Amino acid sequence: MGSLIDGAQPRLELPASALDGVGTRPFGIYVHVPFCATRCGYCDFNTYTAGELGTSASPQSWLEALKRELGRAAEITGAPPADTVFIGGGTPSLLGGDGLAEVLGAVRGSFGLAVGAEVTTESNPESTSPEFFSTLRDAGYTRISLGMQSAAPHVLKILDRTHTPGRAVAAAQEARGAGFDHVNLDLIYGTPGETDADLDASLDAVLGAGVDHVSAYALIVEDGTALARKVRRGELPAPDDDVLASRYERIDARLADAGLHWYEVSNWASADDAHGASAATGDSRCRHNLGYWDGGDWWGAGPGAHSHVGGVRWWNVKHPARYAEQLTAGDLPVGGIETLSSEDIHVERVMLTVRLRAGLPLEDLREHERAAAERVVADGLAVVENDHLVLTDRGRLLADAVVRDILA
Repeated sequence: MGSLIDGAQPRLELPASALDGVGTRPFGIYVHVPFCATRCGYCDFNTYTAGELGTSASPQSWLEALKRELGRAAEITGAPPADTVFIGGGTPSLLGGDGLAEVLGAVRGSFGLAVGAEVTTESNPESTSPEFFSTLRDAGYTRISLGMQSAAPHVLKILDRTHTPGRAVAAAQEARGAGFDHVNLDLIYGTPGETDADLDASLDAVLGAGVDHVSAYALIVEDGTALARKVRRGELPAPDDDVLASRYERIDARLADAGLHWYEVSNWASADDAHGASAATGDSRCRHNLGYWDGGDWWGAGPGAHSHVGGVRWWNVKHPARYAEQLTAGDLPVGGIETLSSEDIHVERVMLTVRLRAGLPLEDLREHERAAAERVVADGLAVVENDHLVLTDRGRLLADAVVRDILA
């Protein structure tokens, strides 16, 4: 896709065409915290334990570099107020409440926050407390996302998760007690050894926690992870596609019955209408992620973070030490850049918006793609609502195939 720059250190030079309209489109800030206490067996994210980093990098050196990157980002983009901020990782909660308050302060100092901005941080339940959530609420955070994964101890053990099964629910309740209306719990389904009863117990726990958002992802065995090595050696079976489909249907039915409705294939939110708006607490969908799926602009700060502004996409170098070194030297830590062609943008729009409950606008499809969409509807994988192609329950299980058919 586009032009990839390798070899010499890439320089970020956004053309006027990319910067035109920045601030009139949704604009988000993503901050990547690359630190973890331990490495989960299934995870292939850009994360590092203290033992892996040694003395080459620290949270303090990362934070100082982050402030430099945010300052440069504001200069380049004209500092549009951030509509959304998302602190991800890694394990952002390892920074503590005060550390995360300082991160948000850096974003606010460089860009400012739009009125009603959504501000989310991911957190490991074990590194949270009532005081932690109170500090975040006072700092201006509006949304908490907690990694639960499962309520079954043996499933957590296979995933190498370090939190105790009940801690995620307790943390969610503490967050609500601190004044957070919007709290998400993440689930992973299809782990080897997980039973239907295990999944039901996890769903019981999620629904008992009173959260307004759930993300549920099928376990993917990523190359290079400890889990992949165990599967390759025959110590664990690979996830079964039929089991994954059955579990997805089970999750969707339970959440829908409880008033949590899908708005993206892997995400459910409390809603008073089919598109996710809730009159009680405002829109409980994750607005930051909707910005990704709807083709918005965002600056990704931190080691390995990806950015997109006006059809130009780039990503930072991965290692925290190199990231800090380049910013200290006055350079942006860009690892690569690509300029999306009109064809790239079209393909990505189809791939992403077809996964949304709002659906894919038919007007975005070319003539032969509309014919393919009609076949998708005839096959029962989608319906047409308000001139949008919307996946059916069966279509959600085959979303990738639907995309291939439309773009073929």
